[in-house]
Amino acid sequence: MDQASSIEDRFAAALSVLEKIKQEHVLTFYNTLDAASKDRLLDQIEKIDWEEVARLRETHVLKDPEMKIAENIEPAPFYPNTPTDDLKKKYAEAEKLGEKLIGDNRVAAFCVAGGQGTRLGFSGPKGMYPATPIREVSLFSCFADYIRNMQRKFKCVIPFYVMTSPLNHNETIKYFRDNNYLGLDEKNVMFFPQAMMPGMERSSGKVLMASVDSLALSPNGHGGSLKALYTSGAIHDMRERGVQHISYVQVDNPLVKLIDPLFIGLHAMDEAEMSSKMLSKRDPFEKVGNFCLADGRMSVIEYSDMPDELAVEKNDQGELKYCGGSIAIHMISVSFVEQLNKGAFRLPFHRAEKKVPYMDMESKLPVSPSEPNGVKLETFVFDALPLCDTSIVYETLREEEFAPIKNADGPGVLDSPATSKQMQSNRAGKWLKANGVEVPLDANGNVDATIEVSQLTAVCAEDLETHPLPKEVKRGAEILL
Repeated sequence: MDQASSIEDRFAAALSVLEKIKQEHVLTFYNTLDAASKDRLLDQIEKIDWEEVARLRETHVLKDPEMKIAENIEPAPFYPNTPTDDLKKKYAEAEKLGEKLIGDNRVAAFCVAGGQGTRLGFSGPKGMYPATPIREVSLFSCFADYIRNMQRKFKCVIPFYVMTSPLNHNETIKYFRDNNYLGLDEKNVMFFPQAMMPGMERSSGKVLMASVDSLALSPNGHGGSLKALYTSGAIHDMRERGVQHISYVQVDNPLVKLIDPLFIGLHAMDEAEMSSKMLSKRDPFEKVGNFCLADGRMSVIEYSDMPDELAVEKNDQGELKYCGGSIAIHMISVSFVEQLNKGAFRLPFHRAEKKVPYMDMESKLPVSPSEPNGVKLETFVFDALPLCDTSIVYETLREEEFAPIKNADGPGVLDSPATSKQMQSNRAGKWLKANGVEVPLDANGNVDATIEVSQLTAVCAEDLETHPLPKEVKRGAEILL
């Protein structure tokens, strides 16, 4: 088949699908486009599940589905960071099991990395952002170094799966290629883009156009990662390798314990399908999801949906009753991802009214609305938790594992490059102190020096026991290990 007839067949197929669901306006300007623009538009159309779009138009765009609040909400049980006496034996056995699973090549690392660094004033994929306090190596480098350390320690292979977006896919791959895959073996790194969903006009449900050859697209939410793992062939690749468990992280957190033997072991020992790490919340209204048992099922209730009276409720010890904050760190069984994708993908979509830039179909001019004009639809990864037969939560410590880079630096701004770098120095100082090094603190209890410990050097305080260390850190010093 020659190229001309091939593209015309693609056009005919696209038109047939779109006419059935009354979205054929998407092809209004097709005959005015050059070959490259035709291919671009058809490629976008072919990657969308239009039956799903048609269904969601009726259920989530033309009407706002009522959010069902569980009748019975209780705090989720969790494994504490420091084991109680009755848990010490189990934690020791779980850690050994986790180490065995890692050493037997049963664990993969998975990073959700579809975002750009725009909010940070950085042009490029967020994973390329310079994250560490001294070397300023990228977030991707932090993860790659962690994997290299664990592979060396356990004499194993940990494949690394990276979900990009159509916006940053090619640039991400180029970055890894140009940097020798950051020291990883190319054959053990796999990239795949997240699926996109078209924005729809709020009152009519018509798919919005960004230009004559492009739909107004946005990612289908971090829950789409569980679908992309399957449709990309990543799960098939894991099965071929014998991988049983997936360590799920988001790209913005340089402190994350990407491969954590204890967490892996607890997840596997309890035969959980999907497990989560939690933090004790800073305050009742911290903008993190809340781990709960909702009608008996493990769930995350978003901070915006959590009733105020529950958010502020305290237990007999005077602590927050709903203390468990979700930080998007999970262990997921390969078989559970397969189960979610049998038949129709099982995660629910959520509706968000947004200001969606679009092209006026009459003038062909771009429009930047000042009020919400469209509906974006997305899925959330934590919505998989209620679908589990077994799901556990393990408490981690903020100072050990959570220093995300989300917001540009500014006075009082949290989760910024500056706060992340301070927390990286604080954790490094804590590890040095655990190994007998004197470390200066300022009046706020922060390390009064800049310390960076490469993940190649150490991923826990114990890794520094055999490393040459100074006797003390001088106030204001820069220390790189």
